[in-house]
Amino acid sequence: MRIVDFHTHAFPDTLAEQTVPKLSAFAKVEAVSDGKVSSLIAEMDRLSIEAAVVLTIATKPSQFQSILSWCAGVASERLHPFASVHPDDPQALEKIDRVEAAGLKGIKLHPYYQDFIFNEPRMFPLYERIEQRGLILLAHTGFDVGYPRDRVADAPRVMEVVRTFPKLKLVTSHFGGWQDWDCVEKHLLGRPVYMEISYAFPSIGRQRARRFLLAHPPEYLLFGSDSPWGSQERTLEVLQSLELGEELNRRICFENAAGLLGLVQRSAG
Repeated sequence: MRIVDFHTHAFPDTLAEQTVPKLSAFAKVEAVSDGKVSSLIAEMDRLSIEAAVVLTIATKPSQFQSILSWCAGVASERLHPFASVHPDDPQALEKIDRVEAAGLKGIKLHPYYQDFIFNEPRMFPLYERIEQRGLILLAHTGFDVGYPRDRVADAPRVMEVVRTFPKLKLVTSHFGGWQDWDCVEKHLLGRPVYMEISYAFPSIGRQRARRFLLAHPPEYLLFGSDSPWGSQERTLEVLQSLELGEELNRRICFENAAGLLGLVQRSAG
């Protein structure tokens, strides 16, 4: 089975040596790898994962250019890096244009790390420009392991954005709302909203995970691991153990991601 991991992280080698231990300590989460590009590709090779989305985050506006340059440098058929624009940047809209011009396929936003509320009006021009440029927006949704449980990115806020920008290619992380499963079930499950499954299995539980995957539109589900914070191997093992059937597994692991990223889908035979 072909596999695309729609949620990974990696850093320049020298930065990885500082950043991964720092983030691990901040979130009290042990990393499963060192966060280097070479380590990510080695694990993908071992597990026959053919492509991965690599997510970045600009925690201040001044980081945009270095992130964009790094993304352009590591982009390949295997790795699809998403750049990041900070909402406080007065040139945010122009920088979204630069992400598209660089040939990247998406942008990552994180309400906690970038200090915004998902559906606040100041975000709407950014969503509109991302929608206009045909870029994918992968956004952190739900709570975050390192922050107080403020409702800045819950399912009702997500759905307001979805209704306002129906052509926005929005991918919600962590089953649509990390550790806010009741809210996801009430407001997001079953709606035409992309959900990737990274870093959710340990807390959502297998029974509820299976129910969510069977209840959501199959064309809106994506495999993700959150490497190096989550294990690609273990996430795949749990997904396979849910006995969802070959067709749904194929959609989750490859077909939906291939459609979003424009990857070649080889015909059988």
